[in-house]
Amino acid sequence: MAGQEPHVAIDFTTFVLSLGSSALVHMGEVAHPEAQQEQENVALARQTIDILAMLEEKTRGNLTAEESRFLLDLLAELRLRFVERQNRSGPPA
Repeated sequence: MAGQEPHVAIDFTTFVLSLGSSALVHMGEVAHPEAQQEQENVALARQTIDILAMLEEKTRGNLTAEESRFLLDLLAELRLRFVERQNRSGPPA
């Protein structure tokens, strides 16, 4: 059909990467794709990181070694950035 983009299959890594990207947007680390500006929402950033942690826990033993390593590395990076962002912003009001 005209005007429709072709269907692209999504795999686990792509799904996890999309959640990670959302967390970065919520932390204000990356500009929001539609607003083209940083929009910090700490609660949503934390929730997205928690969702990724839940996925890691619930999928443990069911992922390929590559998928597992990617998820663990992404979680470590996001958690580090979240803590750094919190330290720059100071304690919550």
